[in-house]
Formats: sequence, C-alpha cells, structure tokens
Amino acid sequence: EIRKAEIKNQADALAAEIGGRIVADLDLLEEVTQMVEKPTAFRGTFDVNYLDNLPSEVLISVMKKHQRYFVVEDDQGQLLPYFVGVRNGGKENLEIVTDGNEQVILARFEDVQFFVKKDLGRPLEAFVGDLSTLTFQVELGSFLDKTTRITRLVDLLGERLGLNEDEMVVTRRAALLSKADLATNMVVEMTSLQGVMGRYYALRSGEDQAVAEAIFEHYLPRSANDHSPQTKPGLVIGLADRLDTLIGLFAVGLAPSGTKDPFAQRRAALGICQNLITWECPFDLRWGLKEAGRGIPLDVDQESLTACFEFIVGRLRVLLLEMGFKYDVVEAILAEKGHDPYGALVGVKALSVWVEREDWHQILPAFSRCVRITRDQAEIFTVDPDRFELASEKSLYEAILTAEDSLAGSEGVDDFLTAFLPMIPVINRFFDEVLVMVEEDATRQNRLGLLQRVSALSKGIADLSTLEGF
Repeated sequence: EIRKAEIKNQADALAAEIGGRIVADLDLLEEVTQMVEKPTAFRGTFDVNYLDNLPSEVLISVMKKHQRYFVVEDDQGQLLPYFVGVRNGGKENLEIVTDGNEQVILARFEDVQFFVKKDLGRPLEAFVGDLSTLTFQVELGSFLDKTTRITRLVDLLGERLGLNEDEMVVTRRAALLSKADLATNMVVEMTSLQGVMGRYYALRSGEDQAVAEAIFEHYLPRSANDHSPQTKPGLVIGLADRLDTLIGLFAVGLAPSGTKDPFAQRRAALGICQNLITWECPFDLRWGLKEAGRGIPLDVDQESLTACFEFIVGRLRVLLLEMGFKYDVVEAILAEKGHDPYGALVGVKALSVWVEREDWHQILPAFSRCVRITRDQAEIFTVDPDRFELASEKSLYEAILTAEDSLAGSEGVDDFLTAFLPMIPVINRFFDEVLVMVEEDATRQNRLGLLQRVSALSKGIADLSTLEGF
C-alpha cells in the first residue's frame, strides 16, 4: 500500500508539471505496484501528430497494454502527448531510461498506424465477408454466421422494443457491420479494441454517425463499472448478440462450469440485465431466448432453454443483491418476475418498502394462512357461491371479486398489496368462523377454492412464501 501510494503521488506530480492529470486506472496502478520494488516515475513524450492520426483509444490501449504507462490528459479529458512510466530503481540515468521508453512507444505507435492505414484501404463493409474465416464456435459456425443470426434477431427485438422505422434502418445496418472489425488488422492485433475500431472505421467509411455509435455500443457494458448503450440501436444489437451467444453455447453443451467461462457468458448475462434495467425496458427473457434459439443451426431443446434462462436469472439475482436488497425479497420477486429484469427491479423496490411497514406483521400472516392450507392441493377447485353455508364465506368471496377486479391487467406489487389490505379482516374472520377441512367433499373443496383464489392474487407478481416470517 505504501508503494502504491508512492507511485500514484509521483505520477500525479509529473503530470501536474505539464498541466495535465493522470487518467485514473486502479487495475493498472495495482499491476505496476506488483511489478516494481523501488518505484521511480518518469515522464516521456511522443509526437503530437499521433493524436490527430489515431483514435485516442488506440493510443491508450498501446500505452497501457504493451508498456504499462499511465496516460496523461488535460482538464477537459483530452489526451496529451505524454506518458508516465515507472522504473524499478532509483533516479540514476533516468534520462536514458526515459529516452529508451520514448523510442519503444514510437515503434509501437508506428506499428498501429501501419495497421490502421492498411485497414482504411477498404470500407468496413468489405470486412464482413472475411468473418467467414473466423470461427465463433465449431458447431455454431463463423462470425459471419453469427452476424446473419444477429441481423435476423434485431428485426424481432426492434419490433418488440418499439423502435421506429428510422431507428430500425440504423439498427439493421449496424447489425450487419457489428462484427466486421474483428477481421481488421488492428483488432486482430488488439482484440480489446473491438467496437472501438468498428466505430472509427465506420465513420471513415462514410457510414452514418448513428450506425457507427451502435456498432460501438452493442458491446456495452464491457465490465462491471462500464456504462450502458445510449441509443436504442446499440441496446437492441447488444441484446441480440448476447442472447445468440448464450442460447447457442448452452445448446452445444458449453454452459459455464465453476470458474471456467471462456466465452464470458456470465458477463453477457449480466450485460443483458444491466442494459434492460438501465433503459427501464420490460422484456421477457423466455421469449427472447426462444426466438434466438430458432436461428441456431441445431435443435435447441427445452432443457437448454430452461438452463440458459435460469443462468441469466442467477446473474440478475447477484445484481439485485449487490444493490443492497434483502435476499428473501429478491427471491420472492424473481420467483414470478425473473423473466423480466426491469420488472423484477421495480418489484423488489416496491416489496422492500412493504416489508418495512408497521402493519406487515398483519398482512403477511393473513396471506400465508391462505397459501399454506392450499399449496398441497393438486387440483384447482371451482368456487360455487350456492354452496356457501356461512356469511363469512360470502364476505370473503365478495372481497375476492373486488380484489380481482381491481387487479385486472396489473402485475404491480403495490396494486396487489393495496387490493389485499381490505381483505385482511375478512380473511381473519373467515378462519375464525369456518372449518375448511370438513369431511364433506363438496363443501371442503368449495372452501379450498376460495382460499386458492386468494393465493392466486399474487400470481405473476411475487411468491410471498419465500419471505422471512411466512
């Protein structure tokens, strides 16, 4: 920790001397800290023309990945033609060390400038055909095959998510070009630049700005702290890409196991959930996986669909728990809304408020009595009002009809529990006055049917049986 602080202080001081600041990168700082025992920072420079001729992301990637340099920017976040390196040793002959590093970075930048210039000799669309030479997965075909599946799927997703015609034009074009940069020299050299180079080459090829942004955005978020797409085309293409990846790999038996996740499926599943939540976008994952499965070049059985769906819900569970929500509340909502990440978040937020209410100890027991006495019944019984023998049976039936009417078309936690509140005294009186499990079959089944109707009020909203105190 002392060494890490010393490296940061030295680097910050060198950047400040030329009116700049170090671009924060905790991972790089940690890596450099582990590489040196006696750190001495030095500041080097490079030709400012590289800032004009190459995308800043390329320069940053070269400096960080190849040389472990700290990047320097101005107060507006613009890259400056400087870098800060850290040697393992004292200040002796530091000018020679600095000059040597400047020669190395010059060679690196010349290499990438050569790759970029060569790539720019062809329009981005020309690289689409080259994707046939890049295998995505043996049974799932090439990246060209994957591109074809994505372009098919975005039409379905775009309609589902309400994109207008102009947005769909952008989405279809960007979907076609979304993986093209994987075949370029620059991305073959530095795969971390996928999407970044796609956007750059698209613009240089004369593509629309919106198309270029969607190509870049469909990879977002790339890590836990990354941001989500800012445009609907980027959202839709990213969703199509991840759904295709997940259901395809599950269908060929390549679900992640233990710590092994070579295709980054956990990140893909988490990205789906994060993006849908960020966009406040209701979406049925079960439908999405099924439609994506139709494009896979092999039969996708129900077992694969179910396993893939549960895998995504598992990532959603982790995401909600990391937000600070209680485990039992998360489980209650996911049991009914796990297929809709945004809907699940809305439900968890709402239920979290209810379980903290002072009258919750009256609400949950009343509902739980109805569930516990009926959950072992294999049959759903029809309620016949003519068979009511007591006034409390009729009162409960009327309360049920009122609640069902108010909940028609609603799947909200607040709507459900607000509708349920007036039923609590009616339910309590019912259990005080009515013996449910009588010997006479028709009467018993009629009373069980009433309680099943109460239990069914939470269907599609929450499974309260997972809650603490149920």
